[in-house]
Amino acid sequence: MGDRKRARDDEFQSFVIGRWPRLMRTAFLLTGEQHAAEDLVQSTLEQVYAAWRKVGSADDPEAYVRRVMINAHARRHRRRLKEFLAPRDDSGMVHEVADTGDRIAQADDRSALLKALAELPPRQREAVVLRYWEDLTETQTAEAMGCSVGTVKSNAAKGIAKLRAIPALAEMVTQGWRN
Repeated sequence: MGDRKRARDDEFQSFVIGRWPRLMRTAFLLTGEQHAAEDLVQSTLEQVYAAWRKVGSADDPEAYVRRVMINAHARRHRRRLKEFLAPRDDSGMVHEVADTGDRIAQADDRSALLKALAELPPRQREAVVLRYWEDLTETQTAEAMGCSVGTVKSNAAKGIAKLRAIPALAEMVTQGWRN
């Protein structure tokens, strides 16, 4: 019995170590604040650990964990916890290290993008983050959000349209294309 538990704990630990940066990035983009992102990931991993036997044997454990995270974030939002996507003073904040191919990280003014993202309604923000930052398919995003593919398409399209309507972001995009 002890060997099985130890093996399960080792499997969970390996999963967490391998997925931590991506989970933190997703949580940060959902919550907008480093400490809130850490709390979201920790509470998600607590739930997942309790059910690791089921999660670890799933076809796609990462998708399962992502769904738990989205649900936990949605519950917090329903409780009307105030979120700040762009803190007023981020001097003490640990900044994420972008993937080498992350084009969003190459933007000159990341804070403008985060502020704009913060203004999206929660479901649109979730759809945009999962589809375009996490590069999930519409089906994977729908599974993570617990909705239909049509709802994902609608929320993502509305979210992107709102982001495109912000002059500062439009200016960043056009400047980037000229360079």
